[in-house]
Amino acid sequence: MEAPRSAGGANTAMFSESDAYERFMGRWSRRLAEAFVAFAGVADGDVVLDVGSGTGSLSAAILQRTTSGRVVGIDPSREYVAAAGRRVGGARAAFEVGDAQRLRYADASFDRTLSLLVVNFIPGRDAALRDMIRVTRPGGLIAAAVWDYGGRMEMLRIFWDEAVALDSKVEPRDERHMPLARANELTAFWTKHGLRDVVETPLEIAQEFSSVDDYWRPFLDGQGPAGAYAAGLAKAPRAALEARLRRRLLGGKADGPITLTARAWAVKGVGPAR
Repeated sequence: MEAPRSAGGANTAMFSESDAYERFMGRWSRRLAEAFVAFAGVADGDVVLDVGSGTGSLSAAILQRTTSGRVVGIDPSREYVAAAGRRVGGARAAFEVGDAQRLRYADASFDRTLSLLVVNFIPGRDAALRDMIRVTRPGGLIAAAVWDYGGRMEMLRIFWDEAVALDSKVEPRDERHMPLARANELTAFWTKHGLRDVVETPLEIAQEFSSVDDYWRPFLDGQGPAGAYAAGLAKAPRAALEARLRRRLLGGKADGPITLTARAWAVKGVGPAR
């Protein structure tokens, strides 16, 4: 994904960047990818561009849904590209280092261009969407999904609620302020760029954690804004935040399995005729 990479947290010496992403967000993105591919209507024979392909969750879901066609994934991280190639590579998938704001492909190269959990992190989002439209054939589909950070992405919502309760000065870092992460913002963005038949819908998934440690420890690998914050805390405030999260997640019960839900906003639209 084109989300911020590891901030060099407490555990990063033990894990590669791609491993840290898998521990932190990979379990979520794999489940969301299945629902997103169905929403985007990927079909046999489609040539699909996966923008911000990360460790390959979306590309893997595309290949699992289809028996023909192919997918090309781009990501700015060489390590993520290598990890996706090891995990998903084959005759129908290729991964390469690339910039979403300056796609190297010719006009109308793809039937569908998809982006999972990325567009809100791209600095030049307008340039990226224009290029996504350009490389998609006329009448092809462009789709994206972004977490509902301020609402029902419980893993992150719980984290930031407790972090802000502990230290109100960190409120501006709360991911609820992410762009394109509220209902109808993706619709407005897609419509602004001339996409037709725009549809936005919530996609909801659930994820089980074996314990509070299973939830908490991946934050310390420094992935994304929440991980960067957690990994950067000194020992005492980090312990205080962990204690608050334990109380919030367990509610006085003994430690054990925890199930959290997550909602993402997904949008799709048809490219303009040219």
